[in-house]
Amino acid sequence: MTTRVLRDATRAYRIGDRDGRFPVWSAEGARQVAARWHDLGEDVIYASERYSTALLEKLVYCNGVLPPNQHFVEVSIPEGVSYEVVTKDSLPDWSHPGCTSARAFGSAWYQESRSAILFVPSVVARMERNIILNARHPDWVSKRINVGLEQPVYWDQRLFLGSP
Repeated sequence: MTTRVLRDATRAYRIGDRDGRFPVWSAEGARQVAARWHDLGEDVIYASERYSTALLEKLVYCNGVLPPNQHFVEVSIPEGVSYEVVTKDSLPDWSHPGCTSARAFGSAWYQESRSAILFVPSVVARMERNIILNARHPDWVSKRINVGLEQPVYWDQRLFLGSP
């Protein structure tokens, strides 16, 4: 993979429970639980390139039950921030349920601090991308990445089991 720098500013979106165990914008959950693109203990934050993809990602984890008190933040990532891109063709088995190749790649990316952000394909919406942010990268530490105010998520009830 090649590390590049953004030519234009971009945005990302993250959804979470405002009063939950972890703040909406925090790496704490990733530190405690390994996931597709990172190992346990790593300071990363998952977001989506589009608000609709963030909604779909959240729906996958709520198993058809309306999640309470969900809020979102819009993240502004300025031009000049370093990034890498993983595509469905560049990493074999990235979508495999065991997450072996994706986790190994993401953990190496994090440990080597190769870039501030990693664009990865969404398993839920294959044509869309998620963004993994390295909370220990100098671009993060220097506060170049700005997080907006938390705003409520308004769910359409038809998305959930048993709704009219």
